[in-house]
Amino acid sequence: MDWDKLRVFHSVAEAGSFTHAGEGLNLSQSAVSRQISALEDSLGVPLFHRHARGLILTEQGELLYRTAHDVFGKLAMTEAQLSESKDRPKGPLKITTTVAFGSTWLAPRMREFVEVYPEIEPHLILSDQTLDLSMREADVAVRLTPPRQADLIQRHLLTVHIHIYASPGYIKNHGMPLKAEDLDRHRLIVYGEDTRPPVPDVNWLLRVGRGNQPLRTPAMSVNNTYAVMRAVESGAGLGALPEFMVEESDGLVHVLTELEGPQIDAFFVYPEEVRATRRVAVFRDFLLRQVAQSRF
Repeated sequence: MDWDKLRVFHSVAEAGSFTHAGEGLNLSQSAVSRQISALEDSLGVPLFHRHARGLILTEQGELLYRTAHDVFGKLAMTEAQLSESKDRPKGPLKITTTVAFGSTWLAPRMREFVEVYPEIEPHLILSDQTLDLSMREADVAVRLTPPRQADLIQRHLLTVHIHIYASPGYIKNHGMPLKAEDLDRHRLIVYGEDTRPPVPDVNWLLRVGRGNQPLRTPAMSVNNTYAVMRAVESGAGLGALPEFMVEESDGLVHVLTELEGPQIDAFFVYPEEVRATRRVAVFRDFLLRQVAQSRF
């Protein structure tokens, strides 16, 4: 197969249209269309269904796309490994983790990393949805749940402890809960059900101290733990927050200190094919140093 045509095909499959692929390739829409038609003619099979709303891969197109995506991903990683200096790791490093961990713990610590390794280009991709590392959506990840993919390498980073917090203003206005049952009379801020939560049993605050009774009704739900913390800081209510977030927050009060939510294990995760990449190795060591220096 012609590599240039295969590269154009891969871009079209990613973009979903000749026009958008052409913009990324700096080619006209008609030039992209001709390349795809020539590739289909050489293979003797259609690769796309043409619709008014865009392009949809055929069964044969899906097969070729999966193979091409894997090949181009490995080529890009090989190119990056070849370009790395033996003594100075360099190049892009896409790092994904949850919005809460990335915003409150990781991002504030990245200054040291970029100063020590100025030739590495870190890209933080913060999302409570799990990106597919095997499909090169990111190079490495910090996951707050054990990876389900058997082909990923994982290194335990830390165990996350979760407690209940409130602002001083909230305590002044609504009083301090003294036992779990007192939560029935307080405003609770929890993780929303509109999206899949980043950790299991994230809303344990609604059931603790209730026995067999129905769950408490929250005062507010937010589909982002960082936003839960900001709402708690504002005095809107009580919230269950990880210690790593509260470490970076000023003035939150730890309430009902005898209660703790489910412990969460955090892992540093990456695919087998980037094991030998020095950017990954130095970033892993950086994370381990930062965890060792943290107060939680």
